[in-house]
Amino acid sequence: MKPEDLASFRSLPKAEQDAVDAVGLEQWAAWEDRNAASILDRGGMVGKTTRVTKDGVAAAVNPFCGYLVVEAESIEAAARLFQDHPHITVFPGDGVDIMPFLT
Repeated sequence: MKPEDLASFRSLPKAEQDAVDAVGLEQWAAWEDRNAASILDRGGMVGKTTRVTKDGVAAAVNPFCGYLVVEAESIEAAARLFQDHPHITVFPGDGVDIMPFLT
């Protein structure tokens, strides 16, 4: 989620934010219900990033606002699960990144 998109959403009047949340959370729950067989870990929202390097610890920035673990036959199949996800159809998320676990 781009910081400016979240800031724009948070600048809306509280009633408008609540209206988007009401629609989005209902659709999010419905999406999870439709895809329950593929969801291994419902994940959650994540907070601010801290990066550790050989030079020390510092605040950092990345676009991730949460995570979810799914199982699919291919990365393309996993991507198709998210084409109608409320993160990008209702909320101000700009996309969903699909990253495979490598074994």
